[in-house]
Amino acid sequence: MTTIRADLATADPQDFIDQENAATAHNYSPLPVVVAQSEGAHVTDVAGRTYIDALAGYSALNFGHCHPKLIEAAKAQLDRVTLVSRAFYNDQLGPFCEALAKLAGKEVVLPMNTGAEAVETAVKIARKWGYDVKGVPDGQARIIVMDGNFHGRTTTVISFSTDETARSGFGPYTPGFDIVTYGDLDAVCEAMTDETVAVLVEPIQGEGGVIIPPEGFLPGLRELCTERNVLMIADEIQSGLGRTGTTFACDVEGVVPDMYTLGKALGGGIMPVSAVVANADIMNVITKGTHGSTFGGNPLAAAIGHTVVDMLATGEYQQMARERGQQLSEGLNTLIGQGVLAVRCRGLWAGIDIDPTLMTGREACLMLAEEGVLAKDTHGSTLRLAPPLTITAEQIEEIIEALRRVLKRAHTTEG
Repeated sequence: MTTIRADLATADPQDFIDQENAATAHNYSPLPVVVAQSEGAHVTDVAGRTYIDALAGYSALNFGHCHPKLIEAAKAQLDRVTLVSRAFYNDQLGPFCEALAKLAGKEVVLPMNTGAEAVETAVKIARKWGYDVKGVPDGQARIIVMDGNFHGRTTTVISFSTDETARSGFGPYTPGFDIVTYGDLDAVCEAMTDETVAVLVEPIQGEGGVIIPPEGFLPGLRELCTERNVLMIADEIQSGLGRTGTTFACDVEGVVPDMYTLGKALGGGIMPVSAVVANADIMNVITKGTHGSTFGGNPLAAAIGHTVVDMLATGEYQQMARERGQQLSEGLNTLIGQGVLAVRCRGLWAGIDIDPTLMTGREACLMLAEEGVLAKDTHGSTLRLAPPLTITAEQIEEIIEALRRVLKRAHTTEG
């Protein structure tokens, strides 16, 4: 890790915290750690203390902080051209889209910026496909979604969210969505009508606490969608691009959706890059002027995204996720009964249910930070871990042992 900048070495972290709280909208509640530098699986705060980043930007940093290949690609493009808009062609977008389509086994890519934009785009494509191809009467298209979902916080997306914190107070809501129980194939089947154009599903619900559906649910969903002429849309924004030990989480059960929504790791932790990927018979419903983005597909984003795709095409990072994920799973499971109620792991992604009578998830995260590990809580007493795929075996062991110490401390305090 590079030595902390001299002008920050004597800085008071609280000054930065106070400044951010005063000048920034309070839509987040960060841990009191002020990050100033990063490298690999480590970040360093303004006081010079180093932590293992076990969150990796909610999977946006699958390759770790400041990966040299990604930084090199970004720097090279910065010296050439960063933005022309889609009013003109550029020499980076075509090669990026071709490589991403090949990685996903599809034909066409629609580039956007953020994950929520990708989901909104997929909703538009599905509705237009429903009208133009399936023959659903105009304005009647419906999309089935799952309870506990997280697809972003735009107005349309929160309209089908069951998270009242994200939803409440922002109506009126966008119609056209049917919410069913996650993992319940019978419920999906019952909700389908002739007006259903798509099912939107996270192969694993990340924000929900790394919730893995029952075995067979995704293959069953794929079969049902095919039978009923309904598009299966897999939101792989968090779960995709190597996180689960496979390129996509759907790959674990051999499922190929009609559309992928991708983001986060696609930008390598440098740029917001997202995309919808599908075959031409679906994507061709999008025509000139029906959708767009000034920054979507910009040369800088495309250069970085192309490098990400090339890195994933080797299979090296998926293998890392499988190997280190196995280690993480085995280590975390030794903590069950010591203050941990349950562990859910898929690759390098873990949801850990802490005994709520022992401490909250927020309290666990604060104590982990004191132990030199950064993590994030969700839904009260669940911890989420999603370290970079480049993390070492030694660093995984440090995470496990740090959590073990936190649990012991909590038991001591309780006693």
